[in-house]
Parts: sequence; structure tokens; C-alpha cells
Amino acid sequence: MKIGILTQPLLNNYGGLLQNFALQKVLMELGHEVLTININYSEVGYIRRFASILKRSLLKTFKKNIAIRVYPTNNENEIIAQNTKSFIKKNIKTTRLIKQKVNEELLYEYGFDAYVVGSDQVWRPVFSPQQSTYFLDFLENNNSVKKIAYAASFGVSNWEFTKKQTQRFRKLIKLFDAVSVREDTAVDLCKEYLYVDAFHLLDPTMLLDKDDYLLLIDEQNIKIKSGNLFTYILDESDEKGLVLKKVAKEYNLNPYRVMPRAKFSDPHKKSIKDCIFPPVEEWIRGFADAQYIVTDSFHGTVFSILFNKPFISIANEGRGVTRLKSLLKLFNLEERLILSPDSFDLNKLKKIDWNEVNSILENEKEKSLLFLKKQLNNIFNN
Repeated sequence: MKIGILTQPLLNNYGGLLQNFALQKVLMELGHEVLTININYSEVGYIRRFASILKRSLLKTFKKNIAIRVYPTNNENEIIAQNTKSFIKKNIKTTRLIKQKVNEELLYEYGFDAYVVGSDQVWRPVFSPQQSTYFLDFLENNNSVKKIAYAASFGVSNWEFTKKQTQRFRKLIKLFDAVSVREDTAVDLCKEYLYVDAFHLLDPTMLLDKDDYLLLIDEQNIKIKSGNLFTYILDESDEKGLVLKKVAKEYNLNPYRVMPRAKFSDPHKKSIKDCIFPPVEEWIRGFADAQYIVTDSFHGTVFSILFNKPFISIANEGRGVTRLKSLLKLFNLEERLILSPDSFDLNKLKKIDWNEVNSILENEKEKSLLFLKKQLNNIFNN
């Protein structure tokens, strides 16, 4: 069977890239031909760019050394994304780049028999401006292909769609052969607002074994990290900095990170070379070498669990706390989530029972793989 995966655009998000890599690998191991539909299109990009430039222009009026331009040129982007693009080229099979609203004619040449939507926050408006595409609107009149949502995520526990969007997506999702979601709260959202029953399944990254990721490291000959406290913080703050210092002091650990030295979007001027994202394989190595992990990322938490590393997850309101709560609840690790960085006590944390965690993981993996196998073999019953 020829399958097209629809997920978030393949950019510099380590977790986003690896969930796509994992889902594609699993589907290929099930015997299918798989391509990720390579979307790079935004309905709101120009508005965001204008707003950001306007804000920086005002800042420039009152403060020196502010970079007006917030988005890199195409050439700068090639430099910044050289390592992540290399990973995509080596490990993810894609269609040609599509820079417009997806329609069936654009994908006709690939002859897909099935479309799989997911994972990541494909159903969250702020991250998916081409929202109707992720409900397969371009296949509304095509009943000859399979339509599946695998571990799709709304990202939050509240409903963010307008009444008009809800009515439209309610109609489209009824055309899916099966719907599965990544968070337990998303099961309730699907039932309450879209009138469909959804299965709660694992993020694709958790369908692979730790050894699958270690193989990527070995293939690239990535060097061992020098520290032992891996910090993967997407949105840095003074409060999160205090958490890192607490952990480092308590366990006598040396922090290290795998991130660009600077963000292009930072207001201050910087070298383009400082904005280069390190290789994906180096990011994975960060988890493999760690004695302890502190993160505010969903996939940072996922890989901490996969590699059986003691960790702390700091709530990240802007990116969606629901995702972390659902994940940690599944593995009975809720106490590892810090909602208030300035009021947590390391000494109250229980030692993680990795035997229990790994047992849950194997059971959930079996359930998730069964969903894919049966659905793609036309024998799954909702």
C-alpha cells in the first residue's frame, strides 16, 4: 500500500522530525511504501513577519543594537538548517516540496492508497494554519482511499476552533476510517465537539526501541557529551534556570545542552553561524549520555522515558501543558511535572520504577501497532 503522511512542516524541531521519522519507519516495516507530504506553506506568515518587524522598529527607536529583521533569508535558512536538512535527506522520504494549499491534483502523481494524519499538534490552529488540510478536506469527494488519524494532537484540553471550523471539521472527520489521538483529553474533545470516538495511542517516537535511535548515533559517529545533566529547554527563563541550578547542585552534576548558541529571532545582533541547529543525532546523544535530564519539552520528556533517565519536566504553558500531563499520567509519572519552578522539592521525588514504566510502554506499543496493522489491512472495527 502507498501511504502519504501529513504532519507539521519539516523544519528544525527535533521532536517533530523524529516523530515523523518513527512513524514512517514503522509503516515501512509493516510492508508499505511511505512518503511524507512535504508542506511548507503558511496563511499567516506574512502577518507575523510584519508584526514582528514593526515591534522591532519601535524598539530600535529607544534602544541600540536591536536587529530589525526577525526571519532569515533563504540563504541564511540553508545555513541554519544544514544539519536538520541533512537528517531529513538521509532518513525521511518525502514528496516534492509543496508551497501552496494542498489539493488532490498536486498529489495525484504519487498514487497514494492511504493518508495518515499525525502526529504532533496537527490539530492546533496556532501551529497549523493550513488547518483544513489536516482534516483531509482535499479528499472530501474521494472514497477510494483510506483516511486515518494516528496520534493526532490538539495540544491543549480546551477547544480552540471557531463554530464554523467545528462544523466543517465535524463533517470531514466523519469521512475518516479511524481516528486516534495522542492525549487522553483529546478523546473527550473528539467526542464532545466532533462527535467521533477516538483511540488514545502513543506518540510515534515511542513505537521504536531505544536501539533504533542509538543506531542513528552510531551511523554518524557522534562523540560522547562532556557533561552529565542534559538540559533541553525550549523557552528559557530565570525560574527554569533556578531549577537547573537546584538539580545540578543537589546531584553534583555538570549541565550541557544541544541547541543553537543563539536564535535568529533574538532581538540582539548575532552571527548566523551561532544560529545553526546541531545535528539531530547529537540531540539524541544528549539523552543517551545523561545521568539526569531537565526539560520543558514534550519530546524531551518522551526521550527521557525511552532512555530510562531520571528527569524533571517543567510545564510550558505556551506550548501546551496538556500534552505533558497526559504523557506522564500514562506512565504514572505525574510527580515529575513541575508546574511552579520556584516551589518544587527534589527530595520529595520518588525513584522512578523503570520496570513498571517499560511494562506500560510495551503494552501501549502493542496496542498502537495493532491499530495501524488492522486499520491498514482493512479489518479494524471502530
